[in-house]
Amino acid sequence: MNRPIRHIAVFSGFLVMAVLLRATWLQFFKGDTLADNPHNRRVQIEAFSQPRGDIIVGGEAITGSEATPDSDLKYKRVFKDGPMYAPITGYFSQAQGATLLEGVHNDLLSGKDGRLYTGPLAALTGEKPRGGNVVTTIDPAAQKAAYKGLTDLNAKGAVVALDPRTGKILAMASTPSYDPSVFAGMSSKEGEVFQKLDKDKDKPLSNRAIRETYPPGSTFKILTAAAALESGAVTDIYASSGAPAPYQLPLSTTKIGNVVPDSQCDRVSMKTAMQWSCNNVFLDAALKTGRDKMRETAEKFGFNKEHFAPVRTVASDYPGELDKPQTALTGMGQGSLAGTPLQMAMVTAGLANNGKVMKPYMVDELHGADLSTVEKTEPEVLNQAVSEGTAKKVQEMMEYTVTDGTGDKVRIEGVTVGGKPGTAQHGADVRDERPYAWFVSYAKLPDGSSPVAVAVLVDPEDMDISRSDIAGGRLGAPIAKAVMKAVLDHQ
Repeated sequence: MNRPIRHIAVFSGFLVMAVLLRATWLQFFKGDTLADNPHNRRVQIEAFSQPRGDIIVGGEAITGSEATPDSDLKYKRVFKDGPMYAPITGYFSQAQGATLLEGVHNDLLSGKDGRLYTGPLAALTGEKPRGGNVVTTIDPAAQKAAYKGLTDLNAKGAVVALDPRTGKILAMASTPSYDPSVFAGMSSKEGEVFQKLDKDKDKPLSNRAIRETYPPGSTFKILTAAAALESGAVTDIYASSGAPAPYQLPLSTTKIGNVVPDSQCDRVSMKTAMQWSCNNVFLDAALKTGRDKMRETAEKFGFNKEHFAPVRTVASDYPGELDKPQTALTGMGQGSLAGTPLQMAMVTAGLANNGKVMKPYMVDELHGADLSTVEKTEPEVLNQAVSEGTAKKVQEMMEYTVTDGTGDKVRIEGVTVGGKPGTAQHGADVRDERPYAWFVSYAKLPDGSSPVAVAVLVDPEDMDISRSDIAGGRLGAPIAKAVMKAVLDHQ
């Protein structure tokens, strides 16, 4: 072989080797990255090539798959009662991706989860596993009551209901909402619908129950009471607090009064203070308990930590560096304090469960297409936030608030109910901003256990209602009552 031919042969060999090395690199080292690239059309074609598994509520599918003719994406997602269930399902769109349960359990629903493997024969024939189902903990009657309560008010807001004994999420509503079906495809019209929703100032795509935080206002007083009792700052819920009304913040000339006449709250006991929501007593209780003990108790109930249910929830905030006036303000749920509706439901549920806070979850089981159980969620304790004795004292005060105080609109005949309304100021100038209306409550069975605890948030910004009519007991209590009754009806 002459020299030029030999050089060409060697060069050609190097080229072949480079091609083989590049192919090996792409297949074995970059394969997953390329397969997961959202711009890879073949990934999209695969994702929408067969009907998807379903999300189940109360034994019925609230999702489905619909054929899309004249498209290489053969199926698109459809949703039953989409706006009501959107805070649970999220969306699954050919153009916009997936969120919430549709996103978290995408592999199971699409059939890609390794646990759905059907054996070597299917692998040889190329048969793809069918998508599995996500069985939720949601109570359809409670969810309907929560959503209807908010939409009847034409309000922005959120409702969360929990089973205090297990942590199961029984309802999660957020308004305004959206229908995930209307932008599930690839058309330009559907893209325009999504863009309009995404830019809407009322944020319908945001799940207010778990992704937005708000000052909890007077509903936080139940945690203040628990922290004060647990720390020993308050030992007797019947004794005079010694807290004057109005109450002057420490290191300040600012005095804070009450909604009811100050004479009705002056130096009253904690039980009476809970009954009439006296700010002075809870400002004083938080100050005596101290910043560190207040924060420690809040964290035991779940503050300052993200939760995964399995959808991620943002952390509620009890700040670390507070001076004395700021610490006092947290006692009445104001200042720089902020919590999600889920978090306030966790506080209420923990107290109703004798101080034991359960981890919240909304997926009961994962099923294969043949209905076999792939995974089952077992209830798990988050913390024993306070002692049983402390919790029972707070229960007594919350139940008294319902029978003889500001929580009377949540009464259910023949049922022991504890509750606490709240109105939370917010914004740079609280005189200009309409306050949030809150209500938290629980109901008890005859054996003393509680099957349901509820947190309701109503943002009346766009409601046709006077500022004087904005109150948690007036706006939130009827919704909480309806949700609890829905759960109790089939206990």
